[in-house]
Amino acid sequence: MESDFQTHVAFYLTGKRTGNFIEPIDKLNLRPALLASFRDLTSLRYDFPVVLMESSHEDSYALPLSGIVDGILAETASGSDGERIRKHMLRLEKEIRKEISGKSGGRLREVWDRLAAPMASSDKLIADSLNRCRAALKMDGRMIDCDASMPEEFIKHAWKAAQISKEEQFVDKILRLSQGLSDILKADFLNSDAGRSAGNLKSSMGSVHESDFDFSVMSTILTQSRKGIALPEKRRKRIENLLKTLQNQKFVAMKKGDKAYPFVFNSCSEAMKAYQERMPELIELARAIAIADFECRGHYDDEKHSSIFESFGETGLDAQDLALYPDYLVCIKAVNLQGSENDNLNEILSMDLPIKIFVQTDDLLAKSTIAAGYFSVRCKQLVNMAIGQTNVYVLQSASSNLVQMKKSIFRGMVCPGASLFSIFSGASSTRTLPVYLTAAAAMESRLFPAFVYDPSRGKNWASKFSLENNPQQDRDWPVQEFSYEDADQQKAVEIIAFTPLDFAACDKRFAGHFARVPRDHWNGTLVSVKESMNRVTGGLPEKVPSLLMVDENNMLQKVLVDQQLMRAANRSLEMWQSLQEMGGVNNSHAQQLLARERESWEAQLAAASSGSPAEAAAAQTPAAQKAVPSPGPLVAEEEPVRSADEAYIETPRCSTCNECTQINSKMFAYDENKQAFIKDIKAGTFAQLVEAAESCQVAIIHPGKPINPNEPGLEDLIKRAEAFR
Repeated sequence: MESDFQTHVAFYLTGKRTGNFIEPIDKLNLRPALLASFRDLTSLRYDFPVVLMESSHEDSYALPLSGIVDGILAETASGSDGERIRKHMLRLEKEIRKEISGKSGGRLREVWDRLAAPMASSDKLIADSLNRCRAALKMDGRMIDCDASMPEEFIKHAWKAAQISKEEQFVDKILRLSQGLSDILKADFLNSDAGRSAGNLKSSMGSVHESDFDFSVMSTILTQSRKGIALPEKRRKRIENLLKTLQNQKFVAMKKGDKAYPFVFNSCSEAMKAYQERMPELIELARAIAIADFECRGHYDDEKHSSIFESFGETGLDAQDLALYPDYLVCIKAVNLQGSENDNLNEILSMDLPIKIFVQTDDLLAKSTIAAGYFSVRCKQLVNMAIGQTNVYVLQSASSNLVQMKKSIFRGMVCPGASLFSIFSGASSTRTLPVYLTAAAAMESRLFPAFVYDPSRGKNWASKFSLENNPQQDRDWPVQEFSYEDADQQKAVEIIAFTPLDFAACDKRFAGHFARVPRDHWNGTLVSVKESMNRVTGGLPEKVPSLLMVDENNMLQKVLVDQQLMRAANRSLEMWQSLQEMGGVNNSHAQQLLARERESWEAQLAAASSGSPAEAAAAQTPAAQKAVPSPGPLVAEEEPVRSADEAYIETPRCSTCNECTQINSKMFAYDENKQAFIKDIKAGTFAQLVEAAESCQVAIIHPGKPINPNEPGLEDLIKRAEAFR
């Protein structure tokens, strides 16, 4: 065992395999243990494929196939035939998912009908089930899978959905103003001698009554009976010019077939150039719309308004003026944000122009930076810079999570000014997992967490910044139960955290930082990455970090991790914890305030229980007065005497941090005061008790002794539990 440990430590410190028994992993096709059950994504029900709908509503412009099927089943799968219909419909859904897997294209109804036909022809009951479901299918749209092109398609579709209502409002306004101006000119013409001419009267009457009137006599009578008051020439020309400007605008197509300016670009440079070139025309159109509105309402005063509108737009247009026009969209790859392109992006954001920028990152990690002790997330500086502008809408997410964030994406598209959407696609050429899993793993491991910064939501960080889309956002790393068969073919359960090292282990470039340990060399010196991070030691480590992974046959493997990657993982944890602070999760300021309030409360409690009024009054500080509003004397509850072997929680001291209930909600629960207690000790494992004790922010969980003497790893668990007796 000593030689094994020395070999493990040598690899940890140097990244070199000096022993005969540790092996490279580059040819083993391993994956993190928590991903063992995700071999075939087409057999799972998840958010893809997504159906892109022709809708301008934030809820319905993009819908997962599984959600559409659930809606159909809710309508059709009832009564005695319900289970049969459900079974057949889910089978068709699986076939559709297989058909779309790894590619995009095909409309839902067309793919449905094509795949349902052979299924229905083989069985009358299947035909009946699918026919009922098909009748309930009221929607259609193009389907896309989670692949390299999906993020851009999704963002473009969201942008288009957000522009629909803007275009409708624009067209309605231009048509209404054009009609009003035309009516003014028409009325002026009809009131003129030319409008009352015999030829014009005849043409306006139509051929049906042509023989019933003498239009020459009618023209003479009308001309002599009343002289019309013609429009002043200056006003008539102004209205004609306004009408011409409105009808010739190119910002929105007024009807099908009309040509309009493009607003989607592949670079910030192109978008900036187009925006600047069109600005004079945009100002002229905005001026025409404003003047036309006055003219149509009869409120335009030449002396009063001419000088005002002469300088219209000299200092640019404000957000209200720009809100009527289409927003620009830039779709760009992160690797292309260099030099002038990066400068133009900064200018767009700093000037808060109506340009939405989508940046797609395909390769999340840069191996060259590992030697410096951190993972290089290339987009981090970009989003930090955007948030630093304070008025830019910023959204970050992995592509696997876009459906879940569709409302936030839509809000970013309709907000005024600039928006930045930073998306990790998961489409790296060095990945060993499907695109969807790579993207999901980046978000799960905290390397690419999801967040939204919306400056319109309020004036403080609590209002503007949200981490709510991340799994178990109040923890350092998400944890899950992992079940497997041990060497004795007995079921074993471990709580595993998913960390940046799990993500790095799925990248071929980082294979050299890992080494497989054969099963007969496993021993107590190998600990999980999560546990290793909690051990602060200097010099040689007492334990060596390792990952649980599985091979192609789902056989459990333990893999060593070297020190360079551990340093990078610790650095990633610091970055995640910084985001947590911004999102109000585990906020250090709030925790310090809570600690001060608790100290004041405990001091008052001790003074009150001593029976001395003077001491009780002295302990009643302003902070304590806020924390304890009751003016009456406080009586301390007597804590029952506990055995050190008994598992229990000091419930009155619970700060409701959710750590224990997220580990096992059946073992731990909250009472009516939202404070934790052990609800059922048999509903979990001793390992979960120890982990809860280690995670508890106020150290009030006492694991006691294990109730199951056969639980795996007890020796190490009991040692860890000693600190909480």
